[in-house]
Amino acid sequence: MSEQELRVQQKQEVQHSGETTKPEKYFVPAVDIFETEKQVTVTAEMPGVAGEGVDISLEDDVLTIRGSKQPEEQTDARILLQEYETGHYLRRFTVSEAIDQEKIEASMNDGLLTVVLPKTTPAQPRKIEVKVG
Repeated sequence: MSEQELRVQQKQEVQHSGETTKPEKYFVPAVDIFETEKQVTVTAEMPGVAGEGVDISLEDDVLTIRGSKQPEEQTDARILLQEYETGHYLRRFTVSEAIDQEKIEASMNDGLLTVVLPKTTPAQPRKIEVKVG
């Protein structure tokens, strides 16, 4: 294994353009995006986020994915090592006109959010009948 394969990758924090009123951390979830002839699929990694903690919205052709993970309460345990930071996830994508926005679907399974963006069917050539009279 090379040195690069063994390095710990830190979570990337979202950079806010303005000032925030809440002292919460937002992280950028790692994503994979796949395209087929019929759809675009976005898979986002949000460990520890339940399906109820995910919010997906589409406004002005921008798909926004948010996820919330609350810290687990440790009653009588002493933390020896804590590398996993809890917080919220946020990622935005611009959606093209080729996506059928009414048919977007999402599912959550084992910390992976899958958003399926079906493509619109292109207009088929057709002959227009001319009516006489």
